[in-house]
Amino acid sequence: MIGAGAAVVDITPPPGLLMSGFAARSLPAKGAHDGLTARAVVVGDTAVVVADVIGVDAAMSARIRGRCTLPAGNVIVAALHNHGGPVSMAGRLSIAADPAYLQRLEDACVAAIDKAAAARQPARIAVGQGSDPGIARNRRHPGGPVDASLPLLRIRGEDGTMIALVTAYACHPVVLAADNLLWTADYPHFVRQALEEAHPGALALFMTGCVGDANTGHSAHASITLSANEDRTYEVAERIGRKIAEAALAASETLVPETVSARNRTVMLSFQRRETDAPEILERRWREEALTAEPARKNLLNCWAEWARDIAPVEPDPLAVRVTVLDWGGVHIVALPGEIFAETALSIRAAFDSQKPAFVIGFADDNPGYIPPVGEFTHGGYEIDEAHRYYGIAASFAPGAAEALADCAIALGTATKEG
Repeated sequence: MIGAGAAVVDITPPPGLLMSGFAARSLPAKGAHDGLTARAVVVGDTAVVVADVIGVDAAMSARIRGRCTLPAGNVIVAALHNHGGPVSMAGRLSIAADPAYLQRLEDACVAAIDKAAAARQPARIAVGQGSDPGIARNRRHPGGPVDASLPLLRIRGEDGTMIALVTAYACHPVVLAADNLLWTADYPHFVRQALEEAHPGALALFMTGCVGDANTGHSAHASITLSANEDRTYEVAERIGRKIAEAALAASETLVPETVSARNRTVMLSFQRRETDAPEILERRWREEALTAEPARKNLLNCWAEWARDIAPVEPDPLAVRVTVLDWGGVHIVALPGEIFAETALSIRAAFDSQKPAFVIGFADDNPGYIPPVGEFTHGGYEIDEAHRYYGIAASFAPGAAEALADCAIALGTATKEG
């Protein structure tokens, strides 16, 4: 058996803070639909903590890992990437973050890890692969690839009591749209709720997979509106979440050895400009268009104009990002930064031992935006040509960045297996 524990800390902001996730939305939150949390699962001396925010930047992640009781190299700090949470990264996503909330978020993640570590008890871990819930769709290419994997870890104490259930799925948490003004973890809230109802007293940890090109079927541009949509309601989010949970709970159980390890490496990612016009020309064009644009489009254009004025003139240096692979009894947890596409996740899965499901997640230890595979650049679109402006990055990532991450993850996973 191996020591394992789990803990949850509330991070629900008060009403009145601005929300992050949609450039079209400018109004603050008016309340909460469901409480936001930081949830941690510790196995041995390794941990994963997931916060219900759109991203945790590299600097905060490093502080969390350094402050917690576990070795910093053994900890993954991930974001759920829900679009119904507060601003959680300083200097990114176009809206100023509240310093007090950023400190609360950091403290909560540390507390969740430390509480989970203190709660460790002898445990057994079983893994299985849930059935494909059929929810995710490639939002860039009809019928295009998605990562349909739905692994489930069941962590039980010595007496058989369920300590935690850990799952991951690759579908953007954007069932709720820009008209929503309530704090929410989106459909993952309902996944966790259903898993915990099935096993009272257990903690459910949901990790968001590689969702850069995956959601329930609408394009990214479809979110540039403040109008209500009958396909993007809490009722739909609940139906989707419970369907995913039901599919996960159908997973069989295979006990895994009581071994753990952690490996990580830094990858340097370069940038490449997509815009050909000078920043001052872009700013003038977008400000002129905003004068007659409808409100949602106006908010977006003003965001772009401020990017052209303040950020675009800066030549970005290569960005150092962290890739981590935890090995829990032969089950890989691959943690990648930012918005990763299905093709990248599938390439990593193909390189690993298919006898045990792997978790391949995004938004881990940083969220600097979309990191597309080489083949997607010819198609352009929001994820390639525009999203870096909203993220507050001077340029998009250069072709080859996603492949570099995949190569690193595969090398770490192979080293973990051989070790």
